[in-house]
Amino acid sequence: MFSLSRSKFSKGVLPTFRLAQRSLRLQLHRLLYTGESSEHATSRYAAKKSSWSSPTILLLGFIPIFTFALGTWQLQRLQWKINLIDELEEKLQRDPILLPKRINVSVIPEFTFRRVLLRGRWDHAHAMLLGPRVRDGTHGYHVITPLVRTDGSTVLVDRGFIGKDFADHYVRDEEGEVEVLGMLRTSHKRNSFTPDNQPAEGKWYWADIDSMAESAGGETAGVQPVFIEQIFDGHAGDAAAYLSKGIPLGRLATVDVRNAHLSYVITWYSLSAFTAVMLGRVIVKRRAQPGRPMPRR
Repeated sequence: MFSLSRSKFSKGVLPTFRLAQRSLRLQLHRLLYTGESSEHATSRYAAKKSSWSSPTILLLGFIPIFTFALGTWQLQRLQWKINLIDELEEKLQRDPILLPKRINVSVIPEFTFRRVLLRGRWDHAHAMLLGPRVRDGTHGYHVITPLVRTDGSTVLVDRGFIGKDFADHYVRDEEGEVEVLGMLRTSHKRNSFTPDNQPAEGKWYWADIDSMAESAGGETAGVQPVFIEQIFDGHAGDAAAYLSKGIPLGRLATVDVRNAHLSYVITWYSLSAFTAVMLGRVIVKRRAQPGRPMPRR
């Protein structure tokens, strides 16, 4: 009888108990792990929803700061350039100076745009044409002629502009002693588009003072690498007459230092403000965006 009861227990109660135990185990597993996973999923979803480390946010946050720093740097450069131009204009207003026989080339940058007075005779045999150049819509060249001074030393003088039609027969000026009013300059800055000078062929595209002085005779002939731009102090009518007759037309006594820093300041600050507004709009839009419904499991 005991065996019969045990058999009934095994066939009826025991499977039911095991099924209930299994069901309880599954419920406990769901309670522990599914609840934890849901909590983690919710936290991950919230983190994804409130994340501010997306590439768009980082980029829009970096650009305003970077462009503002560039604008501030250009503002400082603008003030430096204004002070430089004021200094050069003040130099230009001073009385002309006489250059010594032997000129210390290393200090010439400190005297840039300083007016000088020279006396001597032109060395037309070593004249050079610098160009092509454009002046008031006219294409031509600048005439670079060595000036042999009365003390025996020689400097290079940019006598001025001539039209290309007079390149071979411009007015050389008198052969005797002349007096020249000019301003001290340094070598021109060459950009990446300027070709190489070809002294052997007489082609000069930019003012390389050392090479020009060497071409005019060099140190053995007493030619110093000193570059002076002749000043034209006449009227507009005189300038037109010079150009029409092939007479080299000197430059005006003005400071021609380029100053474009103000446009850079406006550009960078505008870009900074624009990207800052874009960043603000993105932030407001993200905060106002409703949360997406959690996916059901």
